[in-house]
Amino acid sequence: MKKGGARAWATRAPLLPALVFLIAVTQLPFVATLVISLFDWNSLAPHARSFTWFGNYATVATDADLRGSVLTTALLTATVVIASVVLGLLLALLLDRVFLGRGLVRTLLITPFLIVPVSAALLWKHALYNPEYGLLNGAWNWVAGLFGDDSPAQPDWISGMPLLAVEASLIWQWTPFMMLILLAGLQSRPPDMMEAARLDGAGAWQTFRYLTLPHLRRYLELGILLGSIYIVQNFDAVFTITSGGLGTANLPYTIYQTFYQAHEYGLASAAGVLVVIGTLVIATFALRVVSSLFHEEAGRS
Repeated sequence: MKKGGARAWATRAPLLPALVFLIAVTQLPFVATLVISLFDWNSLAPHARSFTWFGNYATVATDADLRGSVLTTALLTATVVIASVVLGLLLALLLDRVFLGRGLVRTLLITPFLIVPVSAALLWKHALYNPEYGLLNGAWNWVAGLFGDDSPAQPDWISGMPLLAVEASLIWQWTPFMMLILLAGLQSRPPDMMEAARLDGAGAWQTFRYLTLPHLRRYLELGILLGSIYIVQNFDAVFTITSGGLGTANLPYTIYQTFYQAHEYGLASAAGVLVVIGTLVIATFALRVVSSLFHEEAGRS
């Protein structure tokens, strides 16, 4: 072995245990899931297991419940991502200004993203949505009292608008993430370009439309892609707030039901593999956006 090759192996050798561990805990389970997805396997009848090739994938594509969960997943993902990006952009524009207590405000706005997802969902379910002691109904009673109605009807927010209830909790949790990405984009704007626009008499709207928004395009794409990767796989909010009822069962929750309640291991594995493939497609676009951001920053410097 050449001297340079030996040096290269000596450099990489300390990383081999981490690589082996990563393969053992991520790739081997996926390979096992892929193999199971090719079997008609119900745990209640283990001896009736049979090899079906891609029969489970055909069932996933034709099953009405699974198709409905795919549509619910798409609607949930689109609503949460779009709303959190818009709100995150507004908050980023606010925090890009200098004002007293900006550091404290920024810390408070980041806090929802740091809460454990299950805890955040429980907070919304009990502290806000509960029809007896929830804060939303408390605010509803206070507003009704201002108009002379001392005993207004108590809305049940979860049963009345189940999907919106799940979406609101996720928007609250993911808006800070979008805000951080877009704030980083705002603070990376070339100051000489902004100063030149002000000297040329450009107004706030013109500066935002023709300078700030084009500069934020890559950051917006990155936030949308990363948010989509998470929301597509979200299970905590659906399971905690609605238990998948009232038309809120997304694809991860349907996979959970198929695996743990229907005991259809092969069918659940096939659906899980399709989710992983879809996530990898989105992640590929995300990596391309990140790469382009690095290239732009390197070219600017």
